[in-house]
Amino acid sequence: MAGPGGEPDPVIQTGRRVMAILLEVRGLFDEWVAAVAGTVDAAIGRYARRPCIVLAGESTGVLTARLQSTPKGQPLADGSFRIANGRPSPALTADWQAAFRGSRIETHLASGQVLFRPLDFPKQAVDFLDGMIRTQIDRLTPWPADDAVFGWSAPSQTSQDRIELMLAATSKQELEPLVQLAANLGAQSLVAFAAPPAAGETPADIRVFDRTLGGTSGRGFDTPRILRAVLLSAGAAAAVALLVGAYVGNSLDSEQQQLTRRISERRAALRLGPGGDSAVGLLARRKQTSPSSVVVLEALSKALPDGTYVTELRIDGDKVQVVGMTQDAPSLIRLIEKSPQFARATFFAPTTRAQNEPGERFHIEARITPSFGSNT
Repeated sequence: MAGPGGEPDPVIQTGRRVMAILLEVRGLFDEWVAAVAGTVDAAIGRYARRPCIVLAGESTGVLTARLQSTPKGQPLADGSFRIANGRPSPALTADWQAAFRGSRIETHLASGQVLFRPLDFPKQAVDFLDGMIRTQIDRLTPWPADDAVFGWSAPSQTSQDRIELMLAATSKQELEPLVQLAANLGAQSLVAFAAPPAAGETPADIRVFDRTLGGTSGRGFDTPRILRAVLLSAGAAAAVALLVGAYVGNSLDSEQQQLTRRISERRAALRLGPGGDSAVGLLARRKQTSPSSVVVLEALSKALPDGTYVTELRIDGDKVQVVGMTQDAPSLIRLIEKSPQFARATFFAPTTRAQNEPGERFHIEARITPSFGSNT
């Protein structure tokens, strides 16, 4: 689909790029899983005790199986069979079937099945032989790199700065019947060797094929599948942990916001009174409207004349009661009412004079006016 002006639709282009990236990532992931699975299988297989079976006679079509080593049990007599549709014909005995399960199968290829070529490299190429040989397989053998299996002998130094080795290669199709046979019998791995032509001393066999076929140690474990399951489980667990963490985090944030709001409300309530007035204003109003003992005493000391003594002073709400001695009790009513802090002064008990007292004992009650703490 094309966009305006005949240009490709940008949405389709973006989708294609995303698909290409996903396919590339999936390919890298599969390669990583395969590499790790191979490493795990090789590591466990190296230390696992398993039987080793040698197959010989492939060039004649009749294979002879010989149990080379077994971790337990009695040795088995050699067995012969042909390969028919990837299975032994005639069928193997139960003992041989049990021996093949989880075993390591080794076979030696006939010289007619293998191509041998001597190669010469600089001495500095010893550490890079795998890459250098692999990139030249198309030129060194009649098979493409994807269709060939190969190996090489240990390099030997021919001069001060040159090394030589023997390349052994064959087609994967030559080994396909053996691979099917080993897989159907439940073998753990298949290894194929090639014996190079003798030239002087007997050369060592060259390993041209080594593949892990079954699960680890022949127990039927599918290592790639296990790795994928473990990775998917770990990814799912991580996703669940992230979701739970996000949910718990949101819940904690909500609770924190509620607590912060409540704290703010409490602080505002402390600053404001029930009617919305500030606490400072309420305190000022209370100061102006509530009587103060010190102010009452000071006002009385100013209102009462010299020679008058106060023996009792009681403040009850907005009332004050004064008891004392004076020379002229009635005049105290007028003097107290002149003070702006008092009003409605009266005697709340009779005025008395005792023989041994110098003056009259008075009992005066007055109302305290709410003018304390005023700005005037």
